[in-house]
Amino acid sequence: MGGGSDVTETKLTCVKCGKPAHLQCPKCMELKLPREGAAFCTQDCFKASWSMHKSVHLKAKLSTIGTGVPNEQNFETINDGWLYCIKKGRARAPKLPHFDWTGSLRPYPISPYRIVPTHIDLPDWALDGIPKTEPNSDLQHVVEIKSSEQIEKMRECCLIARKVLDVAAGMIQPSVTTDEIDRAVHDATIAAGAYPSPLNYHFFPKSCCTSVNEVICHGIPDARKLEDGDIINVDVTVYYKGVHGDLNETYFVGNVDETSRRLVQCTYECLEKAIAIVKPGVRFREIGDVINRHASMSGFSVVKSYCGHGIGELFHCAPNIPHYGRNKIVGIMKAGQTFTIEPMINAGVWRDKMWPDGWTAVTGDGKCSAQFEHTLLVTETGVEVLTARLPSSPDVYPWLKL
Repeated sequence: MGGGSDVTETKLTCVKCGKPAHLQCPKCMELKLPREGAAFCTQDCFKASWSMHKSVHLKAKLSTIGTGVPNEQNFETINDGWLYCIKKGRARAPKLPHFDWTGSLRPYPISPYRIVPTHIDLPDWALDGIPKTEPNSDLQHVVEIKSSEQIEKMRECCLIARKVLDVAAGMIQPSVTTDEIDRAVHDATIAAGAYPSPLNYHFFPKSCCTSVNEVICHGIPDARKLEDGDIINVDVTVYYKGVHGDLNETYFVGNVDETSRRLVQCTYECLEKAIAIVKPGVRFREIGDVINRHASMSGFSVVKSYCGHGIGELFHCAPNIPHYGRNKIVGIMKAGQTFTIEPMINAGVWRDKMWPDGWTAVTGDGKCSAQFEHTLLVTETGVEVLTARLPSSPDVYPWLKL
């Protein structure tokens, strides 16, 4: 949020944590949006809120796009900002916008919106793309201690999420499109009686995220075919019995180079080492120290713009879990808390850049990025990995055989 102005004279409160705000989002200022929704106390709070806060900018621009007619495509306007994902047609414009692409990956067309049967319970953004409960919940500031009933629901939900991700993992091979992976994730989620949480979340147009090569996170499944030598992260979240379960893994496509193999294994190890310290009394900030140490020793860098998060009845809530070292996040772990750890590790620089679609985050230098994620429960004696691999999970990681 560099370049933000001082807003202390208005006595605003931080959108993320509720503390007195000293900074304001420069993009909100440019769009002349209300100051109350653009104030933050620190850079850390702004970074932790970015993945959700950016939808405010999209919604502001939405009011100037089209007439709301189903499948309408006003390409001249949509190309300015490339806001295809917030139109009901959800198709990428045929001509790419001018953009300084950092790597070789390019966007491909996306398929029509996938249908959810009427018997599936829906989160509150499913129909109009706008979360209602999540942004204003007290759980954005207070880390919830789950009841035994909530924990049992989380176990059921996370087991479904794991099985759905395993379906996707079994499809990874050259010539398969990420859209085909999304279709399989969508169908498997629905078959289990759950809802694919990303679908229409802040207008995201697909049921999972597929992040290939230089894409750090939030890649949108499309018509591009996977190629030999790619790496791909598939991020799955499902909504079941009123709670969410979230996990992701990075996979090899055919024969990958040694750097990519080392990167993916290092990222897997970063998550494992972070999980190993989780128990009551540990400070949340220590997770970043553990991850940063291992990544740095391996010659890689840690993404700072995206973090792990609390999860349960809300998709994203407190606590924020930065993955980089020397972060300033406050709080200690307590039994009954559930949250994700999801380190994003880059082969080159840690800085990221956003594609014009407002979702696809890529490495600043175009080099590859990898990520792994689990949903965790803090227990009285340590940690339970709610999204743990199963005996039936595809055997795709050589280092697990050693």
